[in-house]
Amino acid sequence: MREQGGAVREQVEAAREQAEVEIAREQAEATREQVEAAREHAEAVQRMQTYIEAHLRSEMTLEDLARAAGYSPEHACRLFKRLVGLSPFEYVRARRLSRAVLELRDARKRVLDVALEYAFGSHEGFTRAFSSQFGISPSRYRRTTPPLPLFQPRSAYLTYLREKKGDEPVDNIQTVFTQVINRPARKFILKRGREAQYYFEYCEEVGCDVWGVLESIKGALYEPIGAWLPEKLRKPGTSRYVQGVEVPLDYSGPIPEGMEIIELEPCQVMVFQGPPYPEEKMGEAISAMWKAIDSFNPTLYGWQWADEDAPRYQLAPIGERGYIEARPVKPLRK
Repeated sequence: MREQGGAVREQVEAAREQAEVEIAREQAEATREQVEAAREHAEAVQRMQTYIEAHLRSEMTLEDLARAAGYSPEHACRLFKRLVGLSPFEYVRARRLSRAVLELRDARKRVLDVALEYAFGSHEGFTRAFSSQFGISPSRYRRTTPPLPLFQPRSAYLTYLREKKGDEPVDNIQTVFTQVINRPARKFILKRGREAQYYFEYCEEVGCDVWGVLESIKGALYEPIGAWLPEKLRKPGTSRYVQGVEVPLDYSGPIPEGMEIIELEPCQVMVFQGPPYPEEKMGEAISAMWKAIDSFNPTLYGWQWADEDAPRYQLAPIGERGYIEARPVKPLRK
């Protein structure tokens, strides 16, 4: 009887072990399915974001966005709201109004013309929406052009990569274009963080709306940048990574609240530009570029890195132009 009891216990133990193996397998399969579903959802929302940017001046419907996403209108709307935090309608309106700000700032157009260009049906409706979004009427903004918090959305797919703690592996580095350019003496309007080393950490510390304010600054030399400061430009207790925009040395315009302005010396930077990429592959494109820069030897071309002389910087990732980053250099000492 004891032998039979031992055999039964062994059978029970074997059955329990087998059940645990099956449960683990099913959990792993479920996890893989969840990961794949999350990826598909992020890619679908990214396709909607890409469609919106290409059609800001056109009428668009939820059905149009649903076709871009590959889901029903109801499901596409729910996904967008969950991943972006705004409904498609709210998102489109915020993007149109932000683009309208730049038109009013830089172009000689009537307020009504800008309103119609961005699919607002009337001057009154545009003025109400603009005033509600920015706290200033479009006509007054055109006269005074103060810095405004433009709506700059985050990529749904890049957010997905961040949430799953890391980009997907990059096996190959595609062709990268490089050139050395001169940056003149200039000033730099910037917002410092506390400890941030990269973009997402910076957003967590100071928020993600800094870029929109920078983009609205009139008189900027170039587009806004994310920059890694050399030690000589950092203040105690502040981050290495900042966001800012370069302006002329004689800039006398307003400095947005919470920002400061510093002078930058003339420098040379080596610009790296990757090939165009689909927006849902943004994280991979950036990882590939960083790998390319880390493996690049500038001494073969008569240069050496000069990371302590000037900021290293990145431009806003835009798929159709490829990812762009620049690193300071100086002539190689002979």
